Amino acid sequence: MSTLIPDYEKTDLGNIQIAPEVIEIIAGLATIEVQGVAGMSGGLAGGFAELLGRKNLSKGVKVDVGQREAAVDVSIIIEYGYRLPEVAGAIQQNVKQAIETMTGLRVVEVNVHIHDVHFKAAEKPEEEEPAIMRVK
Repeated sequence: MSTLIPDYEKTDLGNIQIAPEVIEIIAGLATIEVQGVAGMSGGLAGGFAELLGRKNLSKGVKVDVGQREAAVDVSIIIEYGYRLPEVAGAIQQNVKQAIETMTGLRVVEVNVHIHDVHFKAAEKPEEEEPAIMRVK
């Protein structure tokens, strides 16, 4: 992957270049905005998942960027109880809109890879252990 998009935009004042990492961050933010997304996944070989953490905003996002177009792959963890196709479709629309609006690039595809389902832990009240008198 190149570090800068070559000749993305030429103006009278000079060139405008957008780093692919910027597009990855835009896609990551647009993905975690969708209801039902528990977090981003680094992929099967990418290690641990990060549940709605904002430490690495491009985690679980891969982009291929040309001079005028971009293709995006996002790997997610979904919350249990949400319809997978609906969440994936919402991600596709949100990512496409965010990238096209912010960069002017045409998004040709947004592939959503669901790697896991996150179950919310049932909240149990802490039970107090009865005090046992060991010594009288």
